[in-house]
Amino acid sequence: MTAINEPATSSWPAVLSIAVGTFALVTSEFLPIGLLSHIANQFGIKAGQAGLLVTMPGLIAAIAAPICTVSARRVDRRLLLVGFTVLVLISNLIVASASSFEVAIFGRALLGISVGGFWTFAAAVGRKLVTHRDGNRATSIIMAGISIGTVVGVPLGSALGSIMGWRLSFIAVASLCLLVATAQTTLLPKILIEAGQSWRGLRETACIRSLTLAFAATALTAGGQFAAYTYLEPHLVINALLDPARLGLFLAIYGVFGIVGTFVGERLSRQKPASGFMLVAMAMVVSIILTALLSWNPFAEAIAVALWGAAFGAVPVCVQIWAYASDPGRFESSSAITVSVFQIAVAAGSFFGGLVADAQGIIAAFLAGACLNLLAALLVARKMFRPNIITQEI
Repeated sequence: MTAINEPATSSWPAVLSIAVGTFALVTSEFLPIGLLSHIANQFGIKAGQAGLLVTMPGLIAAIAAPICTVSARRVDRRLLLVGFTVLVLISNLIVASASSFEVAIFGRALLGISVGGFWTFAAAVGRKLVTHRDGNRATSIIMAGISIGTVVGVPLGSALGSIMGWRLSFIAVASLCLLVATAQTTLLPKILIEAGQSWRGLRETACIRSLTLAFAATALTAGGQFAAYTYLEPHLVINALLDPARLGLFLAIYGVFGIVGTFVGERLSRQKPASGFMLVAMAMVVSIILTALLSWNPFAEAIAVALWGAAFGAVPVCVQIWAYASDPGRFESSSAITVSVFQIAVAAGSFFGGLVADAQGIIAAFLAGACLNLLAALLVARKMFRPNIITQEI
C-alpha cells in the first residue's frame, strides 16, 4: 500500500506534528495513574476500581486497531489523524466533566479507539511525508513521543492534580490536543492510498512468517517490560530507599534515555531489523536484572535505570522498522496487528507481574519480566539461524 504521490522532499514539520500527537495521546493514556486517588475520592470508589480508567483504553485499542484499518479503506489519512487527535480531546473533556464514574469510563473508551486508530496510521503516514531515505528517521521521531509521554504522563498528572485538581488536569491535556489538531490540520498534506485493507488482508499479513515472528517477539518483550516496569516506582521507593526528589530524578533519567534509545534503535535496525530487535531484547534483560540487583548503590542503580529506559525506548521503532522491511505494502495492516498485540501484552504483563509481585515480591516480578525478554531474544535468534524461515530483509 503506497501513497499516490511520493514527496520530492521530506516535510519534517508535518512529521513533528504527528510526533507531538503521539506525545499527547500517550500522556492522555497514562494521565490517570498520577490522579487515581483523587478520582477515586471524587466518585466514592476504591482505587482498584478507578484503575479501570487506565486499563480500559488499552483493551479497547486492541479491538479498535484492526477495525479502524479495515474501515478506513481509502479515506484521506490526514483526516484520520486529525480526527483521532480530536477524539482524544473529546475524551479528556468528557472525563473532566464526568458526573459519574460510568461517564468517565465512557470517555476513556473513546480514548482507546483513538489509541488503536492513531497508532495504526501514524508511522505509515510519517513515511509518506518524507523521502524513502528518511523513512526510518521519521519513524524514530514519531516513536519518540511514546518515550516522552510514558514518562511525562504520570508525574504530569500528579503535579497538575496537586496544583489545579484532577478535572483541570484533563482539561489542560485537552488544550494541548487542540493545539496539536490545529497544527496537523495546517501542516499535513492530503494523503491518499491506492487501496484499502480488508479482513482477508489482515489475516494474510498475520500469516507472513517474518511478521509472525515480529508479533510474537513484540508480545514477549512488551509483556516482560510491563511485568517489571509497573513496579519500578515501588522498587525505587522500597528497595532503593529513594526520597521523592530523587525518585523524580530517576524517572526523568528513564525518560530521557528512552528518547535516546529511540534513535539508537533506528541505527540498530537499519540493515537487519530482527538482529537489532534481538540486541534490544537482550539489553532489556540485562538492564532489568541490574535494576533489581543494584538498589543498594544509587549511582549504579541510576545507570541501570538509564540502560533500561534506552532499551525499551528502542523497542517500538525496532518493531516498526522490522514490520516495514518485511512487507512495505502491508505496513498499515502490520501496524494495526502490532497495536493489538502490544496492548494485550501490556495488560497481560501488568497482570502477570502483579501476581508474581504479590506472591514472591517485586524482585521476582523484575526477574519474570527479564525472563520474558530473554525468551523474545532466543526466539528471534533461533529463527535467524534457521535457513528459509524468514525473509531476506531480516
